[in-house]
Order: sequence, then C-alpha cells, then structure tokens
Amino acid sequence: MSRVAGRSCIVTGAARGIGRAIGEALLSEGADVCFADVTGDKVAEVAAENRDRAKENGAKVTHVAVDVTDRAQVRAMIDHTVDVFGKLDVKFNNAGVNKPMNFMDVTEDNWNFIMGVNGLGCMIGMQEAARQMIAQGSGGKIINTASIASRQGFDNVAPYCASKWAVVSLTQSGARDLAKHGITVTGFAPGVVATEMWEQVDQDLLEIGAAERPGQAMEEFSAEILKGRVATPEDITGTTTYLASRDSDYMTGQIVMIDGGMTLV
Repeated sequence: MSRVAGRSCIVTGAARGIGRAIGEALLSEGADVCFADVTGDKVAEVAAENRDRAKENGAKVTHVAVDVTDRAQVRAMIDHTVDVFGKLDVKFNNAGVNKPMNFMDVTEDNWNFIMGVNGLGCMIGMQEAARQMIAQGSGGKIINTASIASRQGFDNVAPYCASKWAVVSLTQSGARDLAKHGITVTGFAPGVVATEMWEQVDQDLLEIGAAERPGQAMEEFSAEILKGRVATPEDITGTTTYLASRDSDYMTGQIVMIDGGMTLV
C-alpha cells in the first residue's frame, strides 16, 4: 500500500510512543517525514534509525528539535521541512505532556505547563502549518492528537483533560476557518496506550497517593475497554495514516475515537 506516497509530513512528539509510530507508519507507505520533538538528541536517533525504512519505500526522512510553544521554533521547523522536502502536505500536532495532580492540589504552574504544550502548542502548530499550506495554494491536512480525556474529566488529571478538550475545540474552529483554503482539520483520540507516557503517569499517580501499587492505574482504566486489552502504538497508526491520506479528503472537523470501545460517544 502507498496511500500517502509522495506526501510531505511533520509529526511532533515523534521521539517516542505514538508520535514515533505515526512517523514510521507514514514512511512505510512512502511519505516523506520530519520527526520533531523537544528532545533533540533522541529524535535525531529516531530519524537515523528510520533511514533504511525511508530508502526502502522511496521516501525521505529528516528531524528537528522543537519546542511547540515557541512560534519561532515552529516556523523554523516548517521552513526546514519545506527546504528538505519541497512542500508541506500534512502536519500532525501530536506533542503532549501530562503531570497528574489531585484536583485540589493543581497549581498554576501545573496548569500552565500542560495547557501550554497541549493547548497553545496545538494552536501555534495549526496556524503555522496553515500559513505554509495557504502560501502553497494546494490545500493540506492538519491532524491533532486528542484523548479519551477530551470526552470526560478525570479527577487526578484535570488540566490534561481541559487541554485535550481544547484540542477538540481547536480542531473544530480550524476546520471552519481553513475549509475555504482546501485544508482539512481532523484529530484522533487514543485511550490507554502502552507507551512511556503511560508508564510515567502510573508512577506519578503512585507518588500523589492516587494509586496503591505499580500498574494499578492502567489496570483500572483497562477494565473498561471493550476490546479487552490496552492499545499498542501500532493500533493507532492505521487511523492516523488514513487521516493523512486522500481517503479522508471529505472529512474535516471530526475527532476519531481509537480507544477499543472505552468511551462510547
């Protein structure tokens, strides 16, 4: 299959987990991919490890260190991608953070950190990608990472939930504004995914007394999954590649749930 062959893509938060899997799946179907992450050394390693994959599929790979809350850095990332690939067709705003705190203990610093990366970072990424796509005059696709936490609130991760609700709203607002330029804006909402981020959340919940033993949080969340197991990053990429492909050209303003049936909306 080569649903995205020849497309130029950026994936933020691509040094690990879902972001890395998204980028690798795109490369496997012939897309050119810029792996971007705040951890510059790590994302450079990821790009290097994927050079053979890119070559095998007639694609190109590059990488950028970027703080998604810094507009100048986001602009530089896009300029680099266009310099290397010649254009920008697809932008994944996937970078995200979480730091659990009990609801009554949430601080301004905790709120601002999470909302900054997950909310403001998403908006800046959408805006700057859209500016490039509008200048090219050939449309494009912007794809945002939401969460099951965008559909319901959880007591120990309130700022994270709020930030992912913001992602849904930004997706809808962007879709309305950018349709006239031939740009679609969609998103996807993972549930419990076996990644380093979930491992860290599990540890954080232990530290704040919201769990009594390692693995408890994932077990309790997983009990609600109709598919009967947590997701792997590869469970997500069939949908993300679809959203980046021409197959989804008539879809915009929508968030696709990929949670194994955990949240029925």
